[in-house]
Amino acid sequence: MMFKVGITGGIGSGKTTVCKIFELLHIPVFYADDAAKELMISDGSLMEAIRQNFGSKAYLANGNLNRKHIANQVFNSPEKLNILNSLVHPKVFEAMDIWSQKQKSPYVTKEAALLFESRSYLKNNINILVSSPLELRIKRIMLRDRISNEKVQERINNQLSEAKKQELADYIVYNNEVDLLIPQVLKLHRVFLNKAQHT
Repeated sequence: MMFKVGITGGIGSGKTTVCKIFELLHIPVFYADDAAKELMISDGSLMEAIRQNFGSKAYLANGNLNRKHIANQVFNSPEKLNILNSLVHPKVFEAMDIWSQKQKSPYVTKEAALLFESRSYLKNNINILVSSPLELRIKRIMLRDRISNEKVQERINNQLSEAKKQELADYIVYNNEVDLLIPQVLKLHRVFLNKAQHT
């Protein structure tokens, strides 16, 4: 069985930057959110299930997902969001398993915004949280997505709290513009190589 490391972090924490460092170390990264987007427009049974639950308007005439229609339905309805997640997450888990079996590296990583929320962290040997101060995260997202402070806060409030994530993580990488990122990742890389060899 391939040794699996999960990587997550709140919006704007810099988890993608951490993933890029692992890629430079020749450790492959499975981007769960990208896989989900792809599966939602390519997996026939998933597309059918989405249509059944979200109506014929769930897809545009060109076959692309009608993101606005879906977003409007799930935004204020935890029930609808749970339905969408219960359809998409198992497909992503499946895709991750198939992908990881094809890799030739000592271990693989999986980047997912909802690693803890989707409970997919339970399928990994180890889970990392990329942690960043709230003010810094807000500043990054406002710059990146060109949205207001209020909109950023709204997005952050929709995610699991930082304290809860820290509780569930095995390791924390601090992306705070004080602690250097690369030495932290290199240290973990050595730990994971050792653990993977003895698993």
